[in-house]
Amino acid sequence: MGSDQTPLPVLGQLARVLKGKESGSYFVIVRLIDHRFVEIADGDKRKFDNAKKKNISHLELQSYISVEVQKSLREIGRVTNGKLRFAIAHYLDGEISNNRKGESADG
Repeated sequence: MGSDQTPLPVLGQLARVLKGKESGSYFVIVRLIDHRFVEIADGDKRKFDNAKKKNISHLELQSYISVEVQKSLREIGRVTNGKLRFAIAHYLDGEISNNRKGESADG
């Protein structure tokens, strides 16, 4: 039962980098290379045209998948850097909102 298999990444899925100089940063998966490697980009420091090849064991996959990014990649094979930045910002805004919901409203 207890398999240590890493879940397979999906195009448009957000991931947090665990190892490397970008450690702690969020990126979007823009290309699946094989069962071990993907390419990631954030649309800011790491643009789509210069995506970073990353071992998936060095990533923490998030449950959030950007439908806009996924649709763009499937239809035209690329995505704008603006859409990547928007997807990450949208996810992070949601995370902040979720954390605030757990705080006490007593003030």
